[in-house]
Amino acid sequence: MLTGKQKTYLRGLAHNLQPIIQIGKGGITENLLKTVADALEAKELVKISVLQNCMEDPKALGPQIASAVEGELVQTIGRTLVFYKESLKKKEIELPK
Repeated sequence: MLTGKQKTYLRGLAHNLQPIIQIGKGGITENLLKTVADALEAKELVKISVLQNCMEDPKALGPQIASAVEGELVQTIGRTLVFYKESLKKKEIELPK
């Protein structure tokens, strides 16, 4: 579980990131979850864009994806979601205590 200080730090890091995954009208699929999990393992911090044609609410999608990939939902702004998960192989982000 991330503390408020850690979430603030991660939001600052995510500000300059471009969304690397898009969620469309298909919503949450197995393939999407695998892609998110792989991206989190490679980068630790991932920004996801929810397209206009997705019928689900982005605020509802965030917790579902986070629990499915065993990551943390850092932030939801409009139709953009930010996730964090510590990498098992290469740790790139040092979180404040």
